[in-house]
Amino acid sequence: MPVTWHEGLIKKIEPIAPDVRHFQVEVPDLESLDFQAGQFITMDLPIGDKRLQRWRSYSIASAPEGDNVLEFCIARSTEGAGTKYLFESVSEGSGLRFKGPEGGFVLPETIEKDLVFICTGTGIAPFRSMILDIRNTGKTYRNIHLIFGTRTESGLLYRAELEQLAREMPRFRYDFALSRQPDGPGYTGYVHQIYQEEYAEVRPDVDFFICGWSNMIDDAVANLMIKLGYDRSQIHFELYG
Repeated sequence: MPVTWHEGLIKKIEPIAPDVRHFQVEVPDLESLDFQAGQFITMDLPIGDKRLQRWRSYSIASAPEGDNVLEFCIARSTEGAGTKYLFESVSEGSGLRFKGPEGGFVLPETIEKDLVFICTGTGIAPFRSMILDIRNTGKTYRNIHLIFGTRTESGLLYRAELEQLAREMPRFRYDFALSRQPDGPGYTGYVHQIYQEEYAEVRPDVDFFICGWSNMIDDAVANLMIKLGYDRSQIHFELYG
């Protein structure tokens, strides 16, 4: 099948943490852009001549709402030409060319197990999409536990929104770990201690979804499968893009 590219227009750029921005992108030529919560798009950025130099994938941070606006949560990387471009060369009103949505990191059609979302940094984006989609559509769910890790309290992305969702959704809860702020709120350390304590007793009725850098994912998969004994079929993950 031929690849369909879309021309997006940046509607809004909002700083939400040090070196993290929330982007709203409209697709003016479409009335709606269908996607599943958890999917990603691939931007073609003018930062090189070859495809591998230009293409950057980002998870959609908004829920599917039948409109033509997508939201993204993007952190600046000191080594990344893509984020350098997005932080230094675009502004509200700039265009962005992209293809997609794509990806199989999505929820099952029928949610029959407890869901544990484990993420660090902007890996929270697909989980924000999933949680908002469940809330907005009134989907039946059991229990949802979001476990988020960052360095300091200033990096708690969407904190107020997630705390509000925890008040609105009776079976959704939100925990976070701060790795470099021992006097801060929440847990001190990394996300791994939280799920290893909470889910130490192996259960068949829980699925783990993990999003972050490869080292974090590798550690989480090893902890869940080898240390705790969960089946591989209960573990789903997506690398940062």
